[in-house]
Amino acid sequence: MSRVLLKEVRPYGADEPVDVLIVGEVIAEIGPDLDVDADEIVHSGGAVALPGFVDLHTHLREPGREDAETVETGSMAAALGGYTAVFAMANTDPVADNAVVVEHVWRRGREVGLVDVHPVGAVTVGLAGEKLAELGTMRRSAAEVRVFSDDGHCVHDPLIMRRALEYTKSFGGLIAQHAEEPRLTVGAQAHEGANAARLGLAGWPAPAEEAIVARDCLLAGHTGGTLHICHVSTEGTAEILRWWKSRKSACRVSAEVTPHHLLLTDDRLNSYDPVNKVNPPLRTDADVLALRQALADGTVDCVATDHAPHAAQDKDCEWSAASPGMLGLQTALGIVVQTMVRPGLLDWRGVARVMSERPAEIAGLTDQGRPVAAGEPANLVLVEPDAEWTVRGAELASLGENSPFEGMRLPGRVVATLLRGRLTAHEGKVRR
Repeated sequence: MSRVLLKEVRPYGADEPVDVLIVGEVIAEIGPDLDVDADEIVHSGGAVALPGFVDLHTHLREPGREDAETVETGSMAAALGGYTAVFAMANTDPVADNAVVVEHVWRRGREVGLVDVHPVGAVTVGLAGEKLAELGTMRRSAAEVRVFSDDGHCVHDPLIMRRALEYTKSFGGLIAQHAEEPRLTVGAQAHEGANAARLGLAGWPAPAEEAIVARDCLLAGHTGGTLHICHVSTEGTAEILRWWKSRKSACRVSAEVTPHHLLLTDDRLNSYDPVNKVNPPLRTDADVLALRQALADGTVDCVATDHAPHAAQDKDCEWSAASPGMLGLQTALGIVVQTMVRPGLLDWRGVARVMSERPAEIAGLTDQGRPVAAGEPANLVLVEPDAEWTVRGAELASLGENSPFEGMRLPGRVVATLLRGRLTAHEGKVRR
């Protein structure tokens, strides 16, 4: 078995560095100045050691839009961003609404081998919102799908949503909802507010999200199903979740926030640059501050990237025709450090909670989000917390270059990522 020695790391940002010996796929020993033989030694210079990140919301575009992203390029971006597991959304072409497609994505992830790729199955056939997809068949497939979502589309029919929650409850599944009442967002192009009005863009009102979140919390409570709210974007949604989680039945509802909703506001729309177009849209300063607080206090459970690469022709066009979405896998850590760690809202143990432990728990992954301790799986990321780097879309691993953070200086550099004891990324390069 291979032996990897990580020199001078600080688990969860501890004051004193230690060495970590990995034998095979497991952490074998932790202690100061370990004097052991190793096949490879990684000198980290006091880097923070965390469990590998888990992303509940990634768009890998394969099959169907390999011009925008593939399982391979998305896996490369994930490894370089510190991720050891990602959940690939179902809005591919063909849609991942059956066992054939989810098994294809799962097998491609295993072939690439840089990160555990877990396919997300569609809730409804073709994402059309009219008929439940083959949920049980996808669960029994080789991919063992547990998370289902029509992301990009809301499961807007309350009866369909109820049936999905009831059905997935029978096998421990989870419904991840893109909360958007479609009758309130027809033609919507931006957050409904002063900026959209001034720029002449049709508005996407906050209640369109909040109404669905409130409805689905009630449905989850009624059915006993498990609900996850995707990309929370408004202060009102945070308040609804806070109220719901104060109830005893709230344990079956979880929620995520994206890095871009923790940092960017609809002031970015002034340039009309479609790189800032995303669904749900960038909101206000008040929403951003509320979401940061909700993440810090656990009202919002975790960070998920909603990594959404696009081919150039789908972004380099007028705003109304541009596809919504942003890159996120390689910049997520830096934004969390900037918005949550530096202001003192989270410490490094908190980062582990929102980027690894909680998403792994929500998704039912028993080998991810584990403590940095002897006997645990060696799914790890090493982070240099004070190092800063400049975002350049052309230098990121994704095929798309649609990063709204172009030219920004972000803190927090991934030194190395290990998947089951094997280096998948080191010093900015993918390791095969």
